[in-house]
Amino acid sequence: MTRRISNFDAPDRFIAGTVGEPGHRAFFLQARQGGSIVSVAAEKTQVAVLAANLAALLDTLAERGVEGIPADAGDRPVDDEPLGEPLVEAFRVGSMTIGWDSARQMVLIQAAALDEDEDESSIVDAALADDDDADGPDLIRIRLSPTEIRAFVARAARVIASGRPLCPRCGEPLDPQGHICTRPNAYLN
Repeated sequence: MTRRISNFDAPDRFIAGTVGEPGHRAFFLQARQGGSIVSVAAEKTQVAVLAANLAALLDTLAERGVEGIPADAGDRPVDDEPLGEPLVEAFRVGSMTIGWDSARQMVLIQAAALDEDEDESSIVDAALADDDDADGPDLIRIRLSPTEIRAFVARAARVIASGRPLCPRCGEPLDPQGHICTRPNAYLN
């Protein structure tokens, strides 16, 4: 099958979102530009790590004196709208890379499709694969301004936090019917 590469340069929307009820949610990264929309499935931890690393990248750039790096999303309107329709999973994310394009003052995010036989060397190969390589993994590549990245990070944090509440004793998620706490001398919460 031919490799698919989706490039979004300053898309109209790039968000993390979910489908389903807490405890049974599916996480997605979604980019939309004009009439084109691409959704890729991700794990909750992948979304959390992506958001944390993007925030850390911007903080590092600001510390190094790069101009135009905002401390937050500023006066951008908060995007709490659901994922766009139609929601069709293009692929499941295996590896992601982020980088800074200093010439354009934009952050680059690249997510490659999960390879069933993925190991550490294939993750590096996916990140470095030439776009002309027909055998490489499917990719989605997004370029965003630092302000758009701060808005993505803020939304991703809200999406992750909107899951099930945590048990005050063991820190595990509570189901609606409670759970049996793993801490000694605990009881059904």
